[in-house]
Parts: sequence; structure tokens; C-alpha cells
Amino acid sequence: MSIAKIQHHFEQAAQLKLLQAYLISNKNKLIINGLTGSALSFVLAEIYKNAAQSILLILEEKEEAAYIFNDLEELIPDKPLLFYPASYKRPYQIEETDNANILLRSEVLNKISSNKKPLFTVTYPDALFEKVVTKSTLKKNTLTVGVGDSISLDFVNEVLFEYQFQRVDFVSSPGEFSVRGGIVDVFSFSNDKPYRIEFFGDEVESIRTFDIETQLSLQKLQKIQLLPNIENKAMLENRESFLQYIPNNTLIIHKNKDFIFGQLDKLFEKAERAFQNAANLLQTTAPLNLFTSGNEFSQLLTAFKTIQLGTFENTDLSDETIVFNTKPQPSFNKHFELLF
Repeated sequence: MSIAKIQHHFEQAAQLKLLQAYLISNKNKLIINGLTGSALSFVLAEIYKNAAQSILLILEEKEEAAYIFNDLEELIPDKPLLFYPASYKRPYQIEETDNANILLRSEVLNKISSNKKPLFTVTYPDALFEKVVTKSTLKKNTLTVGVGDSISLDFVNEVLFEYQFQRVDFVSSPGEFSVRGGIVDVFSFSNDKPYRIEFFGDEVESIRTFDIETQLSLQKLQKIQLLPNIENKAMLENRESFLQYIPNNTLIIHKNKDFIFGQLDKLFEKAERAFQNAANLLQTTAPLNLFTSGNEFSQLLTAFKTIQLGTFENTDLSDETIVFNTKPQPSFNKHFELLF
């Protein structure tokens, strides 16, 4: 059976019609039971296809989140999907961060703040533990450059140094830039490809993305946003929970909220211990301003319309519930013909 046929089967399911009714209702809490394996991915894809608001999916751990994210990329390739990871920077430790994850986090924040259409973001507790810069801070620290803009190369150079970009001969990772004649190559934290900005005097003549290895141009652009490493100012800027950053009408779909709250509390306790050990050495910001505890997250969650992905054992059946009667793939015991 093809993926298209399976999708059509879910489209026609009575449970999907109940789900659509819930999305447009005034109710704020729903439980979905009985989804096994990738059946969850098919249901999520159908919800997103018809959603009028953004969706935040919170799963228990990174591996599960990445698995579902890959499923959704296959099922709805024409819809924007975002993966929001943890930065893996340990609280109050002076160390190099993973620029690839910082780029992904910055890209998600930038798209949420600038995109008018519904977005689907997949994440997990470790990523939500770290508070984010406010939208006003992000806007203040973003340089927008467009073709035809009257802007000097020297000004761009100064701004990039202010954003703590490193000047190199050839850019290879986020946070780097190079200047050759009237050309600026810059690897912003808002895009997974570097930009090449060509100047004619003090006017931006062209903007393109390019391949790091071949140096060949990939795509012409009319306008770009140059975003710094937003984690560099973690000790200085005001921060807020990711739930305070996303739109108020976002639909939040979560799995095992008790685990989510517990994981956030566990991480918060570690941050508090690290803060106490670091407080005698340097002036630092308290954990409450940088990280989200389980209790704070629980309180913020009540303001959103939610869907809990439950099991028959851990849900309160007094809540409105939709049951999908899917079953696990039975063991085929090396009978590959049966599996096919």
C-alpha cells in the first residue's frame, strides 16, 4: 500500500473529523489514545494540513522528535517544518557551543517572529529548558539587507564585528564572514547556507546563497537578515520561555506531560547547583532568568489549546478523548514475504 493510500485512509477516518471539530471549538483540552508507530505521524500531518494556527509538538527526547520530524518531512514536503533542538551548552560553563544547533534554534526563532503563516515546530524538553531572547531583542540585533539598499560595506563590516562574527579568509561555519574587494561573504545564524553580498559603491547590487565547498552560487535573493549568535548574550539580555515567544493561538501537542515537567525540573536543579558553584567566581544571572522550570512551564501551558498524546493507562478518561484503534506491527519471525 502506498503512502498516498494510507494518507487517504486517515483523511476519511471518523476520528479525523472529530479532531477537526475540536480545532475550531472553544474547548482547550483533548486526549488522543491508541496511536502506534508512525500512525501518529499520519495523524499529525492531517492536523497540520487543515490547521489555521501554528503547531508545537513536544516529545520526550531528541531521538523520538527527530524520528517524527523525518516522517513529517516525507508526508507533507510542501509545508514548512521546523526542528528546535537544545544548544547543548551546559549552564554557567564557559565553553564552545555547537554552532549547528545554535543556527537551528536561531532560524526557528527568526521564522516564528517573521512568518505570518502557520508553522509546525517539533521539539523536546531539553530544548525548551533554555529560555530565548525576546522578540524585541531579536529584532534589535538583526541587520536586514536588501538589493538596492544604500549601505556602505564598512558599516556592514562594523555591525558584523559588533555581532561578534569572526573575520576569516573563507567562511565555513555560522558566525564567520570575509571581505574581498566589494564582496562580503557572511554565514548568518538565520540560514543554513552562507550569503554572498556584492556591492557597487555604497549600493547592494546582488545577494546570493552559495555552496561552501564549490563556492558556486545557489539562489538569488532580494532581502536577507543577518542574525548573530543569540546565545552569546545569554548572561546579559532579558529572556523568556519558548512558550512566551510563540503565538498565543498556537496548538500544543505533547506526549506525557508529567515526564516533560519532571525533565525540566531535573535540568533546572542542575542549573541551580551550577549557579551556586559559579556565584563566588563571577557575577552571573540567576537560573530563573535563563532557564524554564517544570512548574513555570506547567503554568504557561494552561494558556494554550492542547492535545495530549496518551495511552490507555496514563490518561484521565473524564477528559474528552479520541481513540484510534491502531495496533503494533506483529512479529513476522523472519518470514519476509509476510512483512512485504
